[in-house]
Amino acid sequence: MRFCWLLFCVGAAFGQGTEPKPKAEDYEVHATTRTAAIGAEYMVHSFSRGDKAFLTKNYLVVEVALFPPKGETIDVQNSSFSLRINGRKVVLMPEAVSMVAASLQHPEWEQPRPNGEIDASARNAGAVIGGPPRNSNPFPGSNPPGSQLPPRVPVPRDNPSGVEKEQVKAEVVAVETALVEGLHHAAFSGFLYFAYRGKPGSVKTLELLYQDAVLKLK
Repeated sequence: MRFCWLLFCVGAAFGQGTEPKPKAEDYEVHATTRTAAIGAEYMVHSFSRGDKAFLTKNYLVVEVALFPPKGETIDVQNSSFSLRINGRKVVLMPEAVSMVAASLQHPEWEQPRPNGEIDASARNAGAVIGGPPRNSNPFPGSNPPGSQLPPRVPVPRDNPSGVEKEQVKAEVVAVETALVEGLHHAAFSGFLYFAYRGKPGSVKTLELLYQDAVLKLK
């Protein structure tokens, strides 16, 4: 719970969503609601920022963009959206991005972890009980095992300093690119995550519901 709360605070402070396209019509699916134009795109299990793309297998991802009328402000909450699969009456609600980030950072929460035990026969491999000590260097002039120098590691041309670049973490990108709730007076966009453990192939029809609009994503 503490981890989720910290991620929620980070998202509230630094969440910025994605870069919206110029207009709603530039999205695969678009509509006009009573408060704004809306565009959406079904991403299946993927989300991205720049050239970095990630997968979150237990969530369906939808990128949403809203375009309020010029000079007007709209208040957007994730709870205003829902996802209808295969025409079912029961719809999916967006998951808190803190839970999505937690599942990305700790995938072991959702799958069994190896117990880390080592087979006793493997652990004792090579041990000889009650026999004479092994000669680690049976051939004069040869190098005893373990005394060889490690092979030279080639220096990559694109990174001659050899200093590894900081890796972009999926959970951080998920928080930063999620749809930002609250008041908006200009176009904005971001990802919504809907918990779903079924196979993507089982999704025959997919509809995003927002206010009076029904966007047929699939």
